[in-house]
Amino acid sequence: MVSFFVERGNQLVAERLAISPWTPTQLSGTGVCGLLARELEGRCPDGFVPARLTVDLYQPVANGEFDIRSVVVRQGPRITVADASLRQDGQERARASVVFLPVGEEPPGQVWSPEEELPMPAEVCVSPDGSPPLFKTGDRDWTGDFEASQNAERKILWQSLPPLVAGEPITSFQRAAIFGDSTNLVCHWGSEGAGYINADVTVTLSRLPIGDELGLRADNTIASAGISIGSATLYDRTGPVGTCVVTTLANARRHIDFAGTTSAELAGEPL
Repeated sequence: MVSFFVERGNQLVAERLAISPWTPTQLSGTGVCGLLARELEGRCPDGFVPARLTVDLYQPVANGEFDIRSVVVRQGPRITVADASLRQDGQERARASVVFLPVGEEPPGQVWSPEEELPMPAEVCVSPDGSPPLFKTGDRDWTGDFEASQNAERKILWQSLPPLVAGEPITSFQRAAIFGDSTNLVCHWGSEGAGYINADVTVTLSRLPIGDELGLRADNTIASAGISIGSATLYDRTGPVGTCVVTTLANARRHIDFAGTTSAELAGEPL
């Protein structure tokens, strides 16, 4: 089965899915976000859930050996905070912070919330063991055709992810973290390809996702002078789960043209 990483001895080794599409010598942001979430979820107290994950991607992570460690910054009856860092060659390359909150009853009364359709493909279109991504742009149907999706229309991503680490079931929190990094794709993939890289990723969750599939709908993009903010709604087949926000930097010298790319190539499936 396809996975992001495999264990070899005491090290995690990147598979094709965890390697950056910009350069094969570096790890993808999706893989890094997933690994940091994997480390941090072990710090979650009983009766709590992760409500906010922020990952700072301030140095490239090479496709090689790395070390991840975490620490609880504060543990209380209502809020617990933990930090994690990924180190490589004696330097911190990425860091993450998570806020855990306790589950409880909703307060009385009603509040406003948007009533918007969250499109979903037919269930038979997506494998529960991980499958290539499907895209919906504008009013078009779901497709795995990247060339047909390379346009300036609003984008939605839908996918069932494979395991983060081979032999380990992928968790709901890991799925959410990986999709958070993909906010860049749905918000900044335009008519000529993808030209921004993530400086950070924030995923806010009102609950953990249910099931194997997740959707990510672009909600807003605000760009100026090479800096762009993208925000998207994260959802499953039961409804919205949370919001993902990325701060990105123009990377025009390494602009990626996805036209002609297949879903299988991006998903790491054998061709």
